[in-house]
Amino acid sequence: MAAVLVAVMLTLIALPATLRGDRAEASVAAPGGRVVLVGIPGLRWSDLDERRTPTLWRLTGEASAGALSVRTTRVNTCPTDGWLTVSAGQRARFANGDCALPPIPTTSGTSATAPGWVEIRQDNAGTNYEARTGLLGDTVHRSRGCTMAVGEGAVLGAADASGRVDVYAPSPDKVPPGGWSRCVLTTVELDDVHRAQITTGVDAAGAQIPVSRKNREAAATAADRQLAQVVAALPRGATLLVAGLSDSGSVPHLHVALAKGAGFGHGRLTSNATRQPGIVTLTDLTATALDVMGMAQPDDAVGSVWKTEPTKASAATTVHDLDDEDVAAQAIRRVQPAFFIVLFGGQLVLYGLATVALRRRWGDGDRVRGRILAATRTIALVGAAAPVASFLANLLPWWRSEHPLPALIGSVVLWIGVITVLALVGPWRRSLVGAGLVISGVTALVLGLDVMTGSALQLNALMGYTALVAGRFYGFGNQAFALFAVAALLTAAWAAERPLRAGRERTAVALVAAVAVAAVAIDGWPAWGSDFGGVIAMVPAFAVLGLLIAGRRVSPVRLGVFCAAGAVLVLGISFADSLRADPSHLGRFWDDLLNGEAWGIIARKAGAMLRSLGYWPFTVAVVAALCFLYYVLAQPLQWRAALLDRAYHHSRTLRPALLSALTLAIAGMLVNDSGVVIPAIAFSLAIPLTLAASVRAQELDEHGGDAGTSPPATPATPSAATGPGSPAPP
Repeated sequence: MAAVLVAVMLTLIALPATLRGDRAEASVAAPGGRVVLVGIPGLRWSDLDERRTPTLWRLTGEASAGALSVRTTRVNTCPTDGWLTVSAGQRARFANGDCALPPIPTTSGTSATAPGWVEIRQDNAGTNYEARTGLLGDTVHRSRGCTMAVGEGAVLGAADASGRVDVYAPSPDKVPPGGWSRCVLTTVELDDVHRAQITTGVDAAGAQIPVSRKNREAAATAADRQLAQVVAALPRGATLLVAGLSDSGSVPHLHVALAKGAGFGHGRLTSNATRQPGIVTLTDLTATALDVMGMAQPDDAVGSVWKTEPTKASAATTVHDLDDEDVAAQAIRRVQPAFFIVLFGGQLVLYGLATVALRRRWGDGDRVRGRILAATRTIALVGAAAPVASFLANLLPWWRSEHPLPALIGSVVLWIGVITVLALVGPWRRSLVGAGLVISGVTALVLGLDVMTGSALQLNALMGYTALVAGRFYGFGNQAFALFAVAALLTAAWAAERPLRAGRERTAVALVAAVAVAAVAIDGWPAWGSDFGGVIAMVPAFAVLGLLIAGRRVSPVRLGVFCAAGAVLVLGISFADSLRADPSHLGRFWDDLLNGEAWGIIARKAGAMLRSLGYWPFTVAVVAALCFLYYVLAQPLQWRAALLDRAYHHSRTLRPALLSALTLAIAGMLVNDSGVVIPAIAFSLAIPLTLAASVRAQELDEHGGDAGTSPPATPATPSAATGPGSPAPP
């Protein structure tokens, strides 16, 4: 099984010549362009108004626009953090700045130097991101260009390694005649919105006092007025980049991004870093400025160049749509912690109710028991449907509702109902694993198709990712990976039930192999799932499933070989990706491996994995699921065999499915920085479906039928869960 996966995937990634050609072609850039980068810290799309901010409104109707993710090294980004991130092309920070105004630069003639620059560089070099502040200014100087900064914060963005900019002016109205055309890079700070925030002060508890709507509108108007001066003074042919490059206050938001100039007509901004129309990141700003100036992007700058997707939308529609991105992100930020508490808390309640329902002897022929078993099975299927329903909710535009949070919750509940009914109404409802196969198949299909078509359901999903965190914008996040991978395993196992029962073992194994190849390709391919650790976990899990379906033994040596095969496969994918002009994080990891920097990344991720044990909702969910599996489902009773043992007698694929899911959970936890989150999410699907199958087995036993699921009448092999000492089935 592992050999098949590796062979197929290595065939897919054997495209070095084509990929090298892409890189060579992409390295050609138009030289000599000028960039004027205007930072308006705190500016959001909700601040724009046709009457109050006419310059920004006009630019929105003429230029390329996007929602800017400004996440740096902390939850909320200060203006100084934003400017230093522009300087480094990597997430950076101004340590102990407390979002105060930037330090006043030291001037010498027309130039200026940022105070404390040595300490700033040393601090950022020591963070996990190892940011090189001054990288943008150094690159401009190496290309024999000069830098100009207008405003105190702008000095931090354009400074070189010594903290120096060539030309400095304190404000746009103090730029001398001809100054706007003097340098190839000009950075400008318009800090009216941020000043309005900090002048409100804090309350007695030290919390930031919100800016009144009137004062915020006035601040946005003042910034727009200064922007009009900059636009009027732009040199001919210069590219204008406008960025609300930080948060204002303690709550993170998405902000304004605008680009006007050659290659930036009316449209929506995107980049290879996000692959999402209308969403770009702060580190992309550095890459874009360098690209416009015709300068090669240093390896330490991690962003991607902004691109335009043309649109005919009006300025009003653009503002509304991009503000919607922030509305959706805010709704997810507020409700996501509660969602996991409800999800895992609900499963704890389910385990408790099922313990009472399944381990109590209600009496033979009691109708109450039949109803309790049916209700327990239905509730288990509802719990299993909840994770994928949280993604399907994004098919409905809940964020456009006047009350987005209730609309989001209603969308999730609606999809839970649809999926549960689908699992219970078809002819498969009589099968032991039929209902579970429907839910696991829907889960794998929805998530797989989503990442193959742009990951629209992942963004701003309860179990997905948001642009506020900016950890990922496309492909599988760790939670979605765990759900997809375990769903694919269960689907492969239970789809093999019918051919296996019919004695067509080779067909069953071939079916598992086909699902495995498709699932691993979807998870690992850079254009789709783009998941490094997931491939390492999925290869041994599917190999275990294939061996068990074939009736072969799984030894520790074989398991180690499967894990090594997964590592070889993902490194092959990473190598191929590294040859592209703009590689994903997989290709960058390969480059780090060759440069000797990968071990630091591995160590940081291992540390994050260990720290994940402190995520108590997830840790409790994992422990509770394992306890329920062993003490309730796997332990025999005095009056009958263990529920799992009875279910194994009805299904030859249930035990392989469960063991491969456990393999995935353990391996996934060890190779992902989310750690305990992986088994918690995997069990949120696998355990409820196992419970539903066990309950169905009990129903079949009590009604004296097999509903088409019983295996041929052969001696049953004792299960690994109960061992040979289990009582014989009744």
